[in-house]
Amino acid sequence: MNTQDLYDGWSLTAVAGPVPTDLDGRRVRARVPGTSHTALLEAGLIPDPYLDRNEEVLAWMRRTDWAYERDLDLAPVAADERVDLVFDGIDTVATLTFDGQEIGRTANQHRSYRFDVRDLVRPTTQRLRVLLQSALVHAEAEAERLGPRPLAYQQPFNMVRKMACSFGWDWGPDLQTAGLWRPVTVERWTVARLAGVRPLVTVDTDGTGRVEVHATIERSGLPGGDVPLTVRARVAGADVAVTVPGDADSAAVVLEVPHAPLWWPVGHGAQPLSELTVALVGADPAEPLDTWTRRIGFRTVELDTSADDHGTAFTFRINGRPIFVKGANWIPDDHLLTRITRERLAHRLDQAVDANLNLVRIWGGGIYESEDFYELCDERGLLVWQDFLLACAAYPEEQPLWDELEAEAREHVARLTPHPSLVLWNGGNENLWGFMDWGWQEDLQGRTWGFRYATELLKNVVAELDPTRPYSDGSPYSPGAALTDVHPNDPDHGTFHQWEVWNRVDYRVYGDDVPRFCSEFGFQGPPTWATLTRAVHADDGGPLTKEDPTFLLHQKADDGNGKLDRGMAPHLGVPDDFADWHWAAQLNQARAVRFAIEHYRSWWPRTAGSIVWQLNDCWPVTSWAAIDGDERLKPLWYALRSAYATRLLTVQPREGREVLAVVNETSVIWQGIVRLSRQRLDGTVLSEEDLALAVGAWSVGQFALPATVATPADASHEVLVVRLGGMQTVHTWVEDVDLRLDANALRASVTPVQDGYRVDVTATSLARDVTLLVDRLDPDAVVDTALVDIPAGATASFHVRTRGTFDPADLTRAPVLRSANDVVLPRVGARDLTQSPA
Repeated sequence: MNTQDLYDGWSLTAVAGPVPTDLDGRRVRARVPGTSHTALLEAGLIPDPYLDRNEEVLAWMRRTDWAYERDLDLAPVAADERVDLVFDGIDTVATLTFDGQEIGRTANQHRSYRFDVRDLVRPTTQRLRVLLQSALVHAEAEAERLGPRPLAYQQPFNMVRKMACSFGWDWGPDLQTAGLWRPVTVERWTVARLAGVRPLVTVDTDGTGRVEVHATIERSGLPGGDVPLTVRARVAGADVAVTVPGDADSAAVVLEVPHAPLWWPVGHGAQPLSELTVALVGADPAEPLDTWTRRIGFRTVELDTSADDHGTAFTFRINGRPIFVKGANWIPDDHLLTRITRERLAHRLDQAVDANLNLVRIWGGGIYESEDFYELCDERGLLVWQDFLLACAAYPEEQPLWDELEAEAREHVARLTPHPSLVLWNGGNENLWGFMDWGWQEDLQGRTWGFRYATELLKNVVAELDPTRPYSDGSPYSPGAALTDVHPNDPDHGTFHQWEVWNRVDYRVYGDDVPRFCSEFGFQGPPTWATLTRAVHADDGGPLTKEDPTFLLHQKADDGNGKLDRGMAPHLGVPDDFADWHWAAQLNQARAVRFAIEHYRSWWPRTAGSIVWQLNDCWPVTSWAAIDGDERLKPLWYALRSAYATRLLTVQPREGREVLAVVNETSVIWQGIVRLSRQRLDGTVLSEEDLALAVGAWSVGQFALPATVATPADASHEVLVVRLGGMQTVHTWVEDVDLRLDANALRASVTPVQDGYRVDVTATSLARDVTLLVDRLDPDAVVDTALVDIPAGATASFHVRTRGTFDPADLTRAPVLRSANDVVLPRVGARDLTQSPA
């Protein structure tokens, strides 16, 4: 196999649509992978779509057709040689020509394509052209042909197999990219090639690792292509070869590895990976015709969806061990996909692990991620829940969409079988729920909407190609029940999405349900100050406000700011100053999600997982993300790290009283003496109790609070401080708006250290969620901890890593040193927004 990468030598031209005069007919140098946006950005011909209101400025690109072209000088073709043009990803609706002759048409961003051009190769310079039609125009035509289907947004993303969020989402821009978004190559080969390798990895009960390697072979169709071949596979000392007859195009090789080293999710064990090599051998054993290599991991995965006294379970078991999923939903890490590098993915996934996550859910409105993504998850022990790419819409089941979805599903299910991190295939996001609750049935009037995709097509593809992994019809989903018998978003059955919180009710309503598995929930907050002020500027050049049109363009949620205000009003009040409002919104986001996660974890094993919406952003925006579009950590990230810690102390309500829930997600028993101190905010101790406890491995213990510390005499002036070893949790009985917090409770000092500063913060009265917003002084600065409750008389230390130059004293005061104390508005003076319309 000889491969030539076609990454340079391309030109891009706008050929139809509302093209600006200065670009009409202009050829622009382009690189592949790339898109029209990245090519024009690199040429300095369009403004950055992520800045200010440039998204609106570039709206013309949505209806423009583009041509990618380049010359090819190919060597003469041998009598037994195939020459293929291979496109790993085309975005999206394309007509391809080679020297003016059409070689193919595409309408699916999520597939790869291969075209045999052997008979077209000439001993001259030849022209390769890819004409890209506007995906929006194509989708609108399909909606007209098939009849419209309900969807969450106005543009018909459900009519074309393109990344749904390319058309905009409530956290993403509407850019609608077009281009060659994955590599393009010329492959020359003889006799045969490995068209696909699909290893199915299991572990027998005696610990023997078993690898069934299914190889699909494409023969050249030329003289010498119908000869017997050998497929040879090697892994972890096992080496097996099988002969493939001349008229066969597939083979299966089984390898067994005694005492296979088990791959575990992060926090549960190690992640050993073994290199699996598959070779296709012809007449010369020393020169394979083709080879394929991936790293695999030995593990088993089961999904328990059995019925019990509480409803229907949804519990993952890895290597037989039940796992509480500590997850976050994943969206494409940059809306301009071709800018995502392996290094960027590694950084993001390291941030996920550092936040104590053990799973990322690849959401159905994005993409099937790159090999880099899954390899990095394999290495880190991050489990992957993979949606099929259907989200928040009714999808027609007519042709050609049925065949397109089947083709992409077959390609990616087969492609991803080697990765031990992948533990679930999911049929789509919120489509079953939408059919039941969002008025679809009346709109559809009997038209197809994707039910057969979820319950037949995708399920059957997984069963055929990857029986080692479970499949779920959708999320949310009630396993084993008809939609009319059990609602798909019933918290007692399977997976559950909690969006009443955020949209309509206070975040304490999270505590009203005990879901079996919450696969979506979340709360908004603005990006870090450094990200916001880099990308968003007031229209009039003055100070930024939350009502500014530019700020609102980077706030995509329906009534997003209103929901932020109504969400913080019962807890903090709503500050008028924009800097205070920005901090309060970030703090309330972190608190809401932390409250939910601690509630869910306290109910293990009845509740078996939580997947917060969302880990990452794809541009600078106010959103549900924990990491903003410039890769900076929001306070929510620190809340995730705390709430998902391997050991957790949290006070929770149970049957009309409060208990101490002790979460032990380690392999050893956790035992000790917990000190419970009811004290005034100024530190005066009112009552103390010691409580001996022991909690088994991978378990949660619940311990009743002694009466002397369980009930305050004056809730507005009292706090419960719980300490066990080096861990501490602080519990109040009322919201901060009713708590008599001292706005001037902090004293801070700064000490230079090798890579920055240590900031020691002492509280003279209870200080809530003390945080250093260090990006305000240095956009690249990072602090080791945040959202720290400091009881009166205690001190907390913060390590600030920075190379920036600033006055260290700025670390000791607002707007860098913040807490709930300095932003909360006591209820007497707070605006009552709780009755405002949602």
